[in-house]
Amino acid sequence: MDGKVVQLIQGREKALEGDAPLAMLERFAGFPEIQVIDLDAAMGRGANDDLVQLLAAHAKTRIGGGVRTAARAQTLLAQGAHRIIVGTAAFTATGANRALLEEIVGAVGRERIIVALDSREGRIVVKGWQQAMTFTAEEVIQSLEPYCSGFLCTYVDKEGMMQGTDLDWFRRLRAATSHEITAAGGITTLDDVRQLQAMNVHAALGMAIYTGRLDLRELRQMIP
Repeated sequence: MDGKVVQLIQGREKALEGDAPLAMLERFAGFPEIQVIDLDAAMGRGANDDLVQLLAAHAKTRIGGGVRTAARAQTLLAQGAHRIIVGTAAFTATGANRALLEEIVGAVGRERIIVALDSREGRIVVKGWQQAMTFTAEEVIQSLEPYCSGFLCTYVDKEGMMQGTDLDWFRRLRAATSHEITAAGGITTLDDVRQLQAMNVHAALGMAIYTGRLDLRELRQMIP
């Protein structure tokens, strides 16, 4: 956000700023994939294309934020993204935005697409987590399977708060799809990570790493 690596609480309040981008990547060397969200693009107030391209050139990245067209997905792929996260644009008022998702699949391929299922108070939230939909992640996840190879599932209620996450929610999602699932939002302890691994769910970590709550060496040892 604003050309800097940041961590937000529940998508609103900036909690901290990280080191320079390449220094951050050096810290995370040895992890299989880096997740990069262009928050300015997600909130519709510009983009950080140069920074995104820099990160994608130096690490295997999954990149999201402001992916509202097939052209934007193609641009991120050209900038070096390994996979592309589609959030707000994946939905209409009633469910999956099939027409747009088909366009994006046609442009970059289903295997490159991850759909973000961000949930707050039980409902999907979009537009930088500012707008709530009428449906739950469990209700739409299967209808989205033809348009992606995996899901990024964020429990927004606990995002950035260092209070743990809702493991039961991730269990329900795991039972609802055979696609890859990555969990995010409130993952605070090594036990959280272990329980997610036992469900065959990946963990996307942010605040717990930036604040030193989780030790990078211990986390590396847990990578299969």
